[in-house]
Amino acid sequence: MVKLKKRTKVAIAMSGGVDSSVAAYLLSQQEKYDVTGIYMRNWSEELPEIKGCPWETDQRDAQLVADQLKIPFYVVNFEKEYYELVVQYMIDNYQRGLTPNPDVMCNQEIKFGVFLDKVLNLGFDLMATGHYASVSKINNQYYIGQAKDLNKDQSYFLARLKDEQIRHTIFPLSNLTKPKIRKIAKQIKLPVADKKDSQGICFIGNIKVRDFLKRKFKGTPGKIIDIHNKKILGQHQGVEFFTIGQREGIEVGGTGPYYVVNKSLKSGNLFVTNNIDDPLLISKQLILHSVRWLAASPKQPLKCGVRIRYRDKIIPCQVLIKHKLITVKLAAGQRAVTPGQVAAFYDQQGIIIGSGIIA
Repeated sequence: MVKLKKRTKVAIAMSGGVDSSVAAYLLSQQEKYDVTGIYMRNWSEELPEIKGCPWETDQRDAQLVADQLKIPFYVVNFEKEYYELVVQYMIDNYQRGLTPNPDVMCNQEIKFGVFLDKVLNLGFDLMATGHYASVSKINNQYYIGQAKDLNKDQSYFLARLKDEQIRHTIFPLSNLTKPKIRKIAKQIKLPVADKKDSQGICFIGNIKVRDFLKRKFKGTPGKIIDIHNKKILGQHQGVEFFTIGQREGIEVGGTGPYYVVNKSLKSGNLFVTNNIDDPLLISKQLILHSVRWLAASPKQPLKCGVRIRYRDKIIPCQVLIKHKLITVKLAAGQRAVTPGQVAAFYDQQGIIIGSGIIA
């Protein structure tokens, strides 16, 4: 009697978009995988700024794709966890004058947190997503790396993942480009082949962060002040809703555009400049907190690369560790370094070796 080889059970997170749909298709074509599609419902509150109910459309599209691929499909509800771990985190940080990254937190706490825990408890061996990223195993340690398509690479958003999260994850799109994904989707006639990529806040929809925050708390009003000549240019309704380097929303007219250089939660004053290349906007050094290394704390001084926001170039840097103080010296000055954002460290092969939060 021939003994059948056990297939690896994979739960693919299906968002209803073209990327996760093609990822599900690619997995379903491999005999070694037993694939199940799962949609995460993390937000269902209707907002006037968003037309329709994005989650209903996305869930329906994910179901249609799963039906076409003939794979089981389920829906899990993490609305409570999403609000507590991502939305509240975002609100709290903005109220403290910081600029957090909800996409990074969503990956850390929801997709690769409660969702991963859920699927492992249900007996799945692995989870998969449609992220443009890769997984590398070095000396039994797992790392996130860049994808082949550097224009779409999303490794930065996964910089806070730990080894135990990464080792249970696969990224079917790691070696594919976006045009190739679209081509595959059209070739197999997926109903989402021409669907636009999602924008806005993770899972909530295409709404500006400022508009969303105004629904959650009242900002601190104050003056808009030219940081160089101290001239009062106008008034604003909430200093918490602005971030370093921001241009949009500074409504003073006439002599603009202006860019945010600094802000004071105590006075509510917003300090701006009309020079896009103002030296006050350039930083050559970062201080980080909540630093996390994938392997043991590195030897010093560590020379590697750092990315301070999505789509920014990876900049050579030197990392110095003194007690719990982490200082990052940049090889080139960077514009609008923003407290609250993530700094991701990369080695020469494009693998993330650690990360921290800009203080």
